[in-house]
Amino acid sequence: MAEVTYEVWKSKELSAKYLTGVRGAIRFAAEQIDIMMRVIQESGMHVAAFLDLGCGDGILAASILKTYPQASAVLLDFSEPMIQAAKQKLSAYAGNVDCVTFDYSDKRWVGKMQGKAPFDLIVSGFSIHHQPDSRKREIYAELFELLSAGGLFLNLEHVLPASELGHLLFDSYFIDSLYEMHHKTDPTISREKVAAEYLNRDDKAANKLAPVETQCKWLRQIGYREVDCYFKVFELALFGGRKP
Repeated sequence: MAEVTYEVWKSKELSAKYLTGVRGAIRFAAEQIDIMMRVIQESGMHVAAFLDLGCGDGILAASILKTYPQASAVLLDFSEPMIQAAKQKLSAYAGNVDCVTFDYSDKRWVGKMQGKAPFDLIVSGFSIHHQPDSRKREIYAELFELLSAGGLFLNLEHVLPASELGHLLFDSYFIDSLYEMHHKTDPTISREKVAAEYLNRDDKAANKLAPVETQCKWLRQIGYREVDCYFKVFELALFGGRKP
């Protein structure tokens, strides 16, 4: 059987299913973005240019542009359906937004940033976990080089729990959330059906999770300062650091 990779996210059907369903079931989604924005604002930085890596439909970029409407935004994703969704979401900021379709697992993606970097801020949301650990660390180093002095990197991410209990809690937590969401439109649906679909979803095998503690250690080794985890619930975490 062929290995399932993150390439499944190029599928228009899977992208649509995520945007209209799964993402809506992520608990504390609004709070995660609120915390991200608080970290950015409390850092005291002036956000003139930022990068949203693995941007999806641009939900993080939209939040940043709402607060920093004059900022220049670069959004990069390898999924054309996601890029099109981002363009639609950010149509009000079209003059500020540069959307790039490219796979950042390919190290040549950094060349695509020529003339666009350095960035005061780099964010990523539920994307880098699709890369193997060795590539994750390389990407964090590549991002470090793309940041301006004092620039901030924040990663809202799916991380590996410290125990099997943590994994079981997350699955149960997420299934409950999916069930509540689906039950509003289909009162006949069972939790068992929702659980079966979630546990056997197409993209599950594409996840390559790493502990948040390990990833913060990588950031420190690369040279990031003020590295911290600002939010964590089971397998969901917001962490990052600054370039000196």
